[in-house]
Amino acid sequence: MRINRGLSGVWAYLRGAPGTHVWLAVLFATTVALHSMPPEFEENFLRHRSTNLHELSRDPVRVLVASAMWIESGHWLPYAFLYTVFHAPAERWLGTARWLAVCALAHVPASLASEALLLAAIRTGRAPLTAVDTLDIGVSYALAGVIAVLGYRIAVPWRYGYLVAVLAVFTLPLAAGPTVTDVGHLLAALFGLACFPLVRGRGKAWNPKETPAGLRG
Repeated sequence: MRINRGLSGVWAYLRGAPGTHVWLAVLFATTVALHSMPPEFEENFLRHRSTNLHELSRDPVRVLVASAMWIESGHWLPYAFLYTVFHAPAERWLGTARWLAVCALAHVPASLASEALLLAAIRTGRAPLTAVDTLDIGVSYALAGVIAVLGYRIAVPWRYGYLVAVLAVFTLPLAAGPTVTDVGHLLAALFGLACFPLVRGRGKAWNPKETPAGLRG
């Protein structure tokens, strides 16, 4: 009986954020596949699924989708933790369609904008021509956007502290030799903040002074 209740609880938890857990399952499968590849083949394989200038010029839709299905580091567990902490609550709060819209509105524009900045740097001589094949793959842009949009789930004045911390996390790396990915992360967070219209009507903001149960949405 307890086992059945436990399984029912797990199923209810997974069903509350189906998109998050399906995505995690896909990432687990691709990570396992990545670990089975010879090291000399792995980088080239990922490069063809990267949102770099070369691949975007050839097949932008394919790489924008494919780049969200692989983890460059090959470490799945940290992302499982981050998805549980950020993606799952966001999906339960916004609903799967709106959550997915935030992910797309962070991932796609941030990828395109950061690569456009890189193209400008190449044309002005501030970046080498070889940068067109820069490896820029992974799910972190969508994650950055969702982390930012969750600020609207928190009541004022606590929201301001959260958003300052989020922007600091994504801005500080720019001070120490920014990469395309660093720029992309900050842009994705800003695009996430721009998704405010999607959070309207999604319930009362959570006040940390009240019960944490409010986060369950």
